[in-house]
Amino acid sequence: MQPSLPFEPCVSPEPGLSGQAVPDGQRVPLEPALIRHPRARRYVVRVRADGSVRVTIPRWGSKREARAFAEAQRSWIEGQLAKLARERAEPRMELTCEAAKAFRARAKRELPPRLLALAAEQGLEVARVSVRDQRWRWGSCSRSRHICLNWRLVAMPAWVRDYVLVHELMHLKRMDHSPAFWALVQRACPESQAARAWLRAHQRWLTAHP
Repeated sequence: MQPSLPFEPCVSPEPGLSGQAVPDGQRVPLEPALIRHPRARRYVVRVRADGSVRVTIPRWGSKREARAFAEAQRSWIEGQLAKLARERAEPRMELTCEAAKAFRARAKRELPPRLLALAAEQGLEVARVSVRDQRWRWGSCSRSRHICLNWRLVAMPAWVRDYVLVHELMHLKRMDHSPAFWALVQRACPESQAARAWLRAHQRWLTAHP
């Protein structure tokens, strides 16, 4: 995916040519926004959340080369647009009061035992587990070893849920998000990168409410 320097594609943290899917068998002209940056050392292409394409031009670069670079990255750009289209097509987590009540009850039954089982596998002790209606995060861990879990975790794939649980458990070892912490998470949960990507794509689930 990476062409030789000085060209380097950069995957944007935001998902997403024009915000529209590219029709099969057609080649839509690329019209990226060209942004010159005095500190850039290479060409970088990004696909933004609104579907627009941006190419950063280093101080020694040219617009002609920037457009050629974007064309060379067409396959990657179209892949990002396809991903954006899939994510936009995915429905929100809409809940009735009755469904939310059932999910909360299930979360209280299932999440604490699963957390404690994972803690035992890692040789860790949890002082207390709570299941709450957290609107800004999937979970939290305090210095008193109290772990709080979002009840919505019970509605997501098991491997993503387990990542969140492992993430909070690793805070029992390190109360930060340093490289050392992420190394602990990766060792305990090899699917952590894919799980984090899933959570970013479904961040709107945090605001799901009947």
